[in-house]
Amino acid sequence: MYRNHHFVPCLHCHPHSYIRMVQHLIERCLLLHMSRDQCIKALAEHAGIRPLVTLTVWRELQKENKDFFRAYFHSISPRPFMRRSIDQRAPRFTRRKRWM
Repeated sequence: MYRNHHFVPCLHCHPHSYIRMVQHLIERCLLLHMSRDQCIKALAEHAGIRPLVTLTVWRELQKENKDFFRAYFHSISPRPFMRRSIDQRAPRFTRRKRWM
């Protein structure tokens, strides 16, 4: 007898299971260093989850795990180059002194 091991819960029939599934998928997106918008788009395209549902679950996770998300957003945010001031930098192109 065939048993389906990949049960996909229904939002209306099994809301708790559905929300847990969305939470699990969001956690997988976090492991892939995805932004919130990338995660929402990926779950909509690949798992058929409505963006509003993903956004709601994301916000609840963020509310419950403030420190984690603060560190997460800091780790995935693009950083500007740490540039020294022009006076402190060595010139990039200089003429070489000749030995003559």
